[in-house]
Amino acid sequence: MSESQNALLYLSQSDVIKVDLTMEEIIKQLETAFKEKAMGRVEMPPKPGIHPGEADNFIHAMPAYIPAMRSAGVKWVSGFPQNQERGLPYISGLLILNDPDTGLPISVMDCVWITAKRTGAATAIAAKYLAQKDSSIVGVLGCGVQGRSNIEALNVIFPLEQVIAYDILPGRSKQYAVEINQQYGLEVVITNTPREAVTGCDIVVTAGPILKKPHATIQAGWMDEGAFASLVDFDSYWHPDALKESDKFCTDDIPQLLHYQEVGYFQDIPQIYGDLSELVSGQKPGRETLEERTIACNLGLAMDDMAVAPMVYQKATEKGIGTWLSL
Repeated sequence: MSESQNALLYLSQSDVIKVDLTMEEIIKQLETAFKEKAMGRVEMPPKPGIHPGEADNFIHAMPAYIPAMRSAGVKWVSGFPQNQERGLPYISGLLILNDPDTGLPISVMDCVWITAKRTGAATAIAAKYLAQKDSSIVGVLGCGVQGRSNIEALNVIFPLEQVIAYDILPGRSKQYAVEINQQYGLEVVITNTPREAVTGCDIVVTAGPILKKPHATIQAGWMDEGAFASLVDFDSYWHPDALKESDKFCTDDIPQLLHYQEVGYFQDIPQIYGDLSELVSGQKPGRETLEERTIACNLGLAMDDMAVAPMVYQKATEKGIGTWLSL
């Protein structure tokens, strides 16, 4: 079976990886999407979700439509923190891509690789506008999937030299150090204390599980003047007093952050300076002084996924990757 109006292309996780999109391509595509968002040309309602079992489990539906990219679809993604103890991935799910002219589904693809890469790319875009241009030392708290993809993306934008890695499981940080050194040639220093992955770093990435009640490990006084932090795990790692030291607290979508507040997240955060689309489009200035502490708390947007999915689909069809299924 080949491409037709009565078929969709199924792409497994290995298929999506095989397509071989580069991080440079993903960053460029996301930056374009944020410019479209700034112009009001993206349709993206706040993501509805359900929360089976324990309080921090979630399964979210993430729909978006980007006319300029002829992209429409939805991601159905779950995050179950306890899966790591079961030998299962924390994040899993599927993405459905639709034809914007007919509404018919044209592809169903695994979303794990896309979620990892676009999240790292969003950090890099935020850092491009909020971090110091010569940032070379990155502290990573949480040496899992996002700890890896964020370094991959930041390494595209910045002259990175050293990564300070912390994880509550020492064995995980050791494996992480080996992989990051081999893949990017960066020096990786393993630390047993979270403060050492914050103080002295130009960029800080917190990438643990997303928690409704933050464990608030990072304290006021830890983050240096002039540093930038990316909160991949919402405010889970941060004490409110540490967040309030920031001069600019940004997010990728203000309505979605306010929606999260309504359901119990982000109960004690600073005033929001702006969203990422405002920074990318120049509607608001990013970093203005060397001394500013800046923070981006990117929630992860359906728009990000729908910016990447058409590229995956197009390259997969060109390369003959995936399995065609009848509708």
